[in-house]
Amino acid sequence: MEIDETNIEILRHLKDGRKSFKLVAEALSITENTVRSRVNKLLEEGILNFSGNVEVDSLPGHSLLYLGVKLRTMDLKNKAFQFSELKGVISAGIVTGRYDIILQVLLGNNYSLLEFITEQVATIEDVQTVESFIVFKGYNLKVPYIL
Repeated sequence: MEIDETNIEILRHLKDGRKSFKLVAEALSITENTVRSRVNKLLEEGILNFSGNVEVDSLPGHSLLYLGVKLRTMDLKNKAFQFSELKGVISAGIVTGRYDIILQVLLGNNYSLLEFITEQVATIEDVQTVESFIVFKGYNLKVPYIL
């Protein structure tokens, strides 16, 4: 699917996932049917999805963690996918720099950093080192609740 300027503008308006297609159409001077059709195509292609995101700081006993992972292998795509399937992982990205993969992880009342490392990360082969970064306070940072 081609992502043209109209699609980009629709996506910008949909950062507020509750905004009506009618308001988006009016703002862009296009029809509501055009917005609906394009959004449906973006959903079908997996480019867009709608989810409720929460401010982690507002959830008692929860925290957000970034984990830098260094691997012994260059099979980065496969490993990033494996990490993305672990409990609590919001996202896994292949990155440049001293780490191969950066994970964004939601921890909860009954799910600690120790549990994540020893019960989840330990299941992935070829992990050389990990370094954790716990977010003490987030700004403009909302994530899907996945626990």
